[in-house]
Amino acid sequence: METATYRIDGHDVHEHVLAVPLDHAGATPGTIELFARELVRDGGAQRPRLVWFQGGPGNRANRPDSVGGWLDRALEEYRVVLLDQRGTGRSTPADRQTLADVGDGAAQAAYLAHFRADAIVADAELLREALGEDRWSVLGQSYGGFVATTYLSRAPHRLREVLITAGLPALTGPADDVYRLTFAQTARRNAEFFARHPVDAATLREVVAHLRGTEELLPTGERLSVQRFLQVGIQLGSSTGFEGVHYLLEAPFVTVGGEKRLRERFLREVGGVVSFAANPLYGVLHETIYAQGPASGGATAWAAQRVRESLPEFSADLEQPLLTGEHIFPWQFTEDPALVPVREAAEILAARADFPALYDPEVLAENTVPVAAAIYHDDLFVPRELSLATAQAIRGLRPLVTNEYQHDGIRADGRHLLDRLLTRLRA
Repeated sequence: METATYRIDGHDVHEHVLAVPLDHAGATPGTIELFARELVRDGGAQRPRLVWFQGGPGNRANRPDSVGGWLDRALEEYRVVLLDQRGTGRSTPADRQTLADVGDGAAQAAYLAHFRADAIVADAELLREALGEDRWSVLGQSYGGFVATTYLSRAPHRLREVLITAGLPALTGPADDVYRLTFAQTARRNAEFFARHPVDAATLREVVAHLRGTEELLPTGERLSVQRFLQVGIQLGSSTGFEGVHYLLEAPFVTVGGEKRLRERFLREVGGVVSFAANPLYGVLHETIYAQGPASGGATAWAAQRVRESLPEFSADLEQPLLTGEHIFPWQFTEDPALVPVREAAEILAARADFPALYDPEVLAENTVPVAAAIYHDDLFVPRELSLATAQAIRGLRPLVTNEYQHDGIRADGRHLLDRLLTRLRA
């Protein structure tokens, strides 16, 4: 392992680079690089390590430009390791540029099949060993909680304690079960949003009608379709999301040469929300996080699209269509330039029925690792019903169930939230 060190704001920062196998099972040759940035507060060199698993999939670890929130609280007790999960950040990124060198769609799908939570856990284990740590603590947000649950299933003896925020996954069952619940919650959030901002309902109808009759291009060059525009609803799942969507819709039109057009600012802001240029891996791998072979009923087969088609209130053809949430649809791989090059790979992954199970219910039922998990009553992305069932299935897990936060509670109130979880863990 190679390490570079520098100082910032009363902390030593160690940047670790480690070569790890592409395929931890050894069937496929090759290695990739794993990157992690470790922060150590002055006086904290002897503290135990805590590894952070970012939400996603396909998102790099956060790059703090200052130390605050949950990170500041964690550094009071730990050395904190911010891990770039494989395929993200500096960990051999997987995007349309690098995947072009992998080969055709089939080769890309075979390659990306090694980028799920089981491989992330195996990477973390090699990093832990390289750092000389016998056991360490884990903090996982959203998908990071899915990774933490996989860790509890596969290597619990290497964990001191586990903290999860908005990220307890269903242990079994098809992706359809998840999406039926998230679509229902998305419909409720739509109703709450338009009740708070009733004028925005008329603006939404006006934008939708305009897009059906006028070609409007996003900054990345492609036409903005109605169905793609509706994906701005993903913002409804954050603590400031209602205001974000409201501000987006406050003045979308301008008259140019006597013609009604969408403002450049509006198109740029919409593009920033719906484009996957910054994290294409999220789009390609999103449904695979629910794929566990027989434990999840086989292939996901574009479950979000299938469930949406069963819900007429989510039809994009309505005069007043509902905004959608954290859902990936096959048509995005024809409309989003960042996803077009990986369309064939995405189709193959969606059809794959033999992904291995990520969680071991029997191991979790006998768990001895201290675990605390924050579960949000109104979470748009990780249904509380499934999280509560998993909380009961993991022996000794101490849940913090609250309606105080949306999905981004760790961002909105990280210091307080982490402190509450640590208190619950150690009570």
